[in-house]
Amino acid sequence: MGEIKSAAEIAKEKIAKLGEVTEEERLKWKYLPEGEKLAARYLNSDCKLNTEIAKIDEKAKALVVGSISDILLRNISLPKNESIRKTGKRAMEGIKSIKTDKVAVENVFNKIRHIIDHYGEEGEKQKNQAYESLKTEFEEKLQEAIRQRTGVNGRVNIDVEKQPQFLEEWQRLQARLESQYLILLDEYKQELKAIN
Repeated sequence: MGEIKSAAEIAKEKIAKLGEVTEEERLKWKYLPEGEKLAARYLNSDCKLNTEIAKIDEKAKALVVGSISDILLRNISLPKNESIRKTGKRAMEGIKSIKTDKVAVENVFNKIRHIIDHYGEEGEKQKNQAYESLKTEFEEKLQEAIRQRTGVNGRVNIDVEKQPQFLEEWQRLQARLESQYLILLDEYKQELKAIN
């Protein structure tokens, strides 16, 4: 039979297998959260990113800038309301301020703006048309189901929009419509991430 080990012994063995912590790992533990905090401060106040970054130790700057960039990129999304739109715009301004290749950044931003504008204009029309079409389809299905059960040929007044099945289907349809925009937006975010 095998030897029974305590949880502490098992943990010690696992730690021994991991090896020593490198200097790079220590820097990440210290400076990645600092970059995240700076990005949050920037998004919520008048914090000047470049001024704050200049105060950071040279060997950690790349980590902090990468961390800031990650947080700002996460805040660029489809503008479902005015607050999200403003946050996205602020995030884009922040990214441009910390990247060195401003021309490449602006080229990607033009693509992102096109997606966001299209979503705001055409996406809303598509959603409205899809909603009305789905509502009509559900009303017809419910009326047919009632006719089959009752044998009565008249129309029954039903608020389809409050039906759980309708709401579930609408959520799925809305996600499908937005996915085409999200896929492109994610591609452009990856392009931004790769720019220095």
